[in-house]
Amino acid sequence: MGYKRFYRRTQLEASDFLKDDCLVMNCTVGVVKNRLETPKNIQINVPPSDIGRCFKELFELHIGCDITFEVGDEKVQAHKWILAARSPVFKAQFFGPIGKPDMDRVVVEDVEPIVFKAMVNFIYSDELPSIHEVAGSFSMWTSTVVTQHLLAAADRYGLDRLRILCEAKLCDELTSETVATTLALAEQHHCAQLKSACLKFTAVRQNLGAVMETEGFNYLEETCPSLLSDLLATVAVVDDDPSSVNRKRGVCINEDVNPVESVEASDRRTRRRV
Repeated sequence: MGYKRFYRRTQLEASDFLKDDCLVMNCTVGVVKNRLETPKNIQINVPPSDIGRCFKELFELHIGCDITFEVGDEKVQAHKWILAARSPVFKAQFFGPIGKPDMDRVVVEDVEPIVFKAMVNFIYSDELPSIHEVAGSFSMWTSTVVTQHLLAAADRYGLDRLRILCEAKLCDELTSETVATTLALAEQHHCAQLKSACLKFTAVRQNLGAVMETEGFNYLEETCPSLLSDLLATVAVVDDDPSSVNRKRGVCINEDVNPVESVEASDRRTRRRV
């Protein structure tokens, strides 16, 4: 065992290697690699998730449906367990302490068929459906109106992601014709970011006059008079600092309108416009 060619003690003591009873040894260590290395430029492409497409196919082909919703003159078939997994309202309705897991028919009121179908479509696909997908090419419904109703339905059924998607779409579609009704909707359903965007869009000098001529603004005055005070405060901020608003498009931002503690200095100027 071991290496046979060792230095004898007597030879070492008589050699020049030993100086002042000290021996310095230089060692060279070699490392042998035996693992297989893969080239760094080789990658395996992983396809995106298709779970939404698969669930949506179940919905569109009515495979294994166990619940039918009667919405106006239309019927929508679905799966209770999928609805319950996505919406706390459906979960309580079907599987809660006072739920009815054996029910196979539900009458839905106060929701338009096109809106309910769009909502169920989202539940399965996790995507905001297009207006043509749920209403067809010849529908009289506009994208903004459907999205406004869909936001209300999302709030009713506890679909937070759908509600935020609707907020973002409404923010992108703001015009002088739609901003007043969208502002009232945002106030009713506590959509702070959408409300902020609507107020800042309306407060821009080039938009304010056109907005005030719409039926939606008249409705806003009658149903949400408190919003006029918010609008006054926003107009004052815009007049004092025009750069605070993106005049080109309005203003889809993540910050709420900053409250104005005192607008007396510009109250006369703003009241002439609102």
